[in-house]
Amino acid sequence: MRRASMLVYGILCHLLFLAVFAWLALFVGGLVLPRTIDTGAEATGFSGRALAVDLALIALFGVQHSVMARPRFKAWWTKIIPAEIERSTYVLVSNIVVIALLLLWEPFGPTIWDVRAPAARAALWGLFGAGWLMVPLVSLLINHFDLFGTRQVWLQFKGRAYSQLPLRAPVLYRVIRHPLYVGWMTAFWATPTMTAGHLLFAAGMTAYMLLAIPFEERDLVALHGPGYEQYRRGVPALIPRLRPRLGARRLSGPAR
Repeated sequence: MRRASMLVYGILCHLLFLAVFAWLALFVGGLVLPRTIDTGAEATGFSGRALAVDLALIALFGVQHSVMARPRFKAWWTKIIPAEIERSTYVLVSNIVVIALLLLWEPFGPTIWDVRAPAARAALWGLFGAGWLMVPLVSLLINHFDLFGTRQVWLQFKGRAYSQLPLRAPVLYRVIRHPLYVGWMTAFWATPTMTAGHLLFAAGMTAYMLLAIPFEERDLVALHGPGYEQYRRGVPALIPRLRPRLGARRLSGPAR
């Protein structure tokens, strides 16, 4: 019964992520939803209160994602909850934080840019879509189900011990170390109409990702040792080299 309960819990956390991911994409793109990142921004204009609220929401997102991903926190946390659902719980709390951001975000203006040329506008929408598609596709290159905790609860349901995924570098990971972050950044910045509030969101999330990289890589070095060090020396973090050097051919499973 306990195994089945943890399996259901992990699956529900994963499904919630998929729903929140779709909600976030529509929210950032200003699509379909009655309330998006830019709703009423021009009418509102600049607002110091909105700036403070939105900065606090971005900070909450960054702190939660960073603190809960650190090995020291996980070592303490798994004394309270079963290790098999640690990742699923991380996903659940992350979902709650993003939902809070979506519900409490306060749009504000003015408009920073508004691209009207049809070809340029279409190109920006294409980049926007590519960024949102890149995130799940990149997760599938490593191990999507391990990244979201479903593999862990499935293994415990089957009575098998969890095994750490090996170090490997599939496809995009051979040219950049953090394609997931590149996908997120593209999704956040590619828009034909950029308001001040949207700019704050994109800049704040980008700053979080840039700050997170050294901490994540420190954990990966501790986990994989010289293998990851070699990989890091050979492959750039975010921008591909024109002629990339051959680094490690293998990269870890989900870095978090």
